[in-house]
Amino acid sequence: MENVNKNRLFIASCVALLVTAMTFAIRARLETVFGPEGVGLTLEQIGWAFTPAFWGFTLAMIIGGPLVDSLGIKKITWIAFITHAIGITWTILAKDQTSLFTATLFVGIGNGMVEAALNPMIASMYTENKTKMLNRFHVWFPGGIAIGGVLGWLIMDVMGLGWQIMVGILFIPLIIYAFLFFGQKFPVTERVQLGVSNKKMIASLGKPLFIFMVFCMLLTAASELGTTQRIESLLKESGTVPLLVLVFINGIMATGRAFAGKVIHKLQPAGMLLFSAIFTFIGLWLLTITSGTMTFAAAAVFAVGVTFFWPTMLGFVAEYLPETGALGLSIMGGAGMLSVSVVLPFMGKLMDDASPIEALRTMSILPAILIAAFIGLYIYMKKRKSNTQEA
Repeated sequence: MENVNKNRLFIASCVALLVTAMTFAIRARLETVFGPEGVGLTLEQIGWAFTPAFWGFTLAMIIGGPLVDSLGIKKITWIAFITHAIGITWTILAKDQTSLFTATLFVGIGNGMVEAALNPMIASMYTENKTKMLNRFHVWFPGGIAIGGVLGWLIMDVMGLGWQIMVGILFIPLIIYAFLFFGQKFPVTERVQLGVSNKKMIASLGKPLFIFMVFCMLLTAASELGTTQRIESLLKESGTVPLLVLVFINGIMATGRAFAGKVIHKLQPAGMLLFSAIFTFIGLWLLTITSGTMTFAAAAVFAVGVTFFWPTMLGFVAEYLPETGALGLSIMGGAGMLSVSVVLPFMGKLMDDASPIEALRTMSILPAILIAAFIGLYIYMKKRKSNTQEA
């Protein structure tokens, strides 16, 4: 880590993740721009147009993950910058489903490259506090969604300006993170530091515990991002401003992740994940039976649930399966985003054919499955710790 400015790299990473997160909030606001009352796309068509944000993310992570070890973190980070810039520009020029799809693909690849490069970089820089620092890094995902949501509401709903201006504000943090990364020395990944061979890394990806965590990632990501990405349609009849509910949810998430250290110490990752699944399930059900100001109360319960899902899933793998390396983290993140690309059009069809309430009730099945899965994980990890201590 000689000559590596950890603080600057960490701050730059947070700003890069801020761009990623703001694209989620702004895309949620674009649903009304391109929807039935705007350009005229159906909610299912919008779901398909938005899917590249997630499978493009997955593609970038699966490709970028192994390349981080060979090409280095620095090159993957600059690829993220270039694809972000193309995607933002293309979004501003989008006029129909096809152009929106293409723009979203480039944004998704940029987002995936950010995670592919910077999750392993942070794990490499903070080997003693991986889960804690990954939670702090991922403060800027909900934080960025909250910032993007507020700016979108101010620009379009309060000031009455065009949606292109709302998208254009993404260039500000984009330029900032490029400036912060410019000229910096980057660390190598932890797998390279430890000298873990490609053969051992590939073998580690086949471990039952890793496969189990990938399965759980499919459900945790869909529960969180599937719901928040379609918040405009899900809550349009709730008597609230959906974008402000999104800001409220992500404000709670950002606060929780900022102070995750004490919670992690007390519950340990497996306990945190079980806690999260329970609150997510309750929150989704409450959203189906509340309206008006009580929607915020239901959203608060949901927010408490999803706060620790993504960073703790990554932290668990980095902490207990470090030999899977950057590729392991990329597979986790990629699996999560892939699942969201599947549920978005599915939720859109449910809302077109049935109702937003039916979509929320269907989504609540996912955290219900996770409750059972994480009870099993908690018991397994407790036994594993006990056997280690006895040995």
